[in-house]
Amino acid sequence: MMQNEVVDKDIFHITDQNKLGKQVFQSLVVLMRILFGLGWLLAGVTKILGKGGSTGHSWFAQPGVFLNDYLVIALDKPNVPDFYKFLIEEVALKHVMGLNYSIPIVQMMLGLFLIAGFMILPSILTCLFMHINFLLSGNINVMSLTLYTSAFALLLRGRQIYSLSLDQYFKIDHLFSLSINRPRDYTSHSLKEIFQDSINEIPSSAEKTQES
Repeated sequence: MMQNEVVDKDIFHITDQNKLGKQVFQSLVVLMRILFGLGWLLAGVTKILGKGGSTGHSWFAQPGVFLNDYLVIALDKPNVPDFYKFLIEEVALKHVMGLNYSIPIVQMMLGLFLIAGFMILPSILTCLFMHINFLLSGNINVMSLTLYTSAFALLLRGRQIYSLSLDQYFKIDHLFSLSINRPRDYTSHSLKEIFQDSINEIPSSAEKTQES
């Protein structure tokens, strides 16, 4: 009887530690999602206000000027793929004004969505798409690589990205979840049953051994 109580205490201690570790890890995932959203929110705000950027010019105060120059410079970069240069010439440069207003607004919306946890998966995929365009245009820096890898890191976390989110609150997280086959998750209750069954089998095994 004493042995069973000791084992039960050890099991509960282990499961409590596992729960604590899981909660801490989920909190870190939520923090990563919020910081990721803040990065995108600030990217849109600085484009509109014209502060904190490399040029200090507002995209709204000088519509099309910065973006047009950015795209023209990208055409002369040797590390920009030919197919992307074609897209710049045939699509981006012909719709500079539309992109000038839409890019900062979309960035701000994505940032707010990620912070609040609303439509998380579509928001991350949209961010990833914009990141890929930024990298293909020949711009690689520490900030862009950090946000780029953060997007993949969040995607790999599966359903953990929905903790403390509006998606979870309104129960719409299942609409955007990636179907990832995960190993069986043994809860504390099932672990206790497994250990208890093993302990209960010890006397019967000993009896069978004596009989033989």
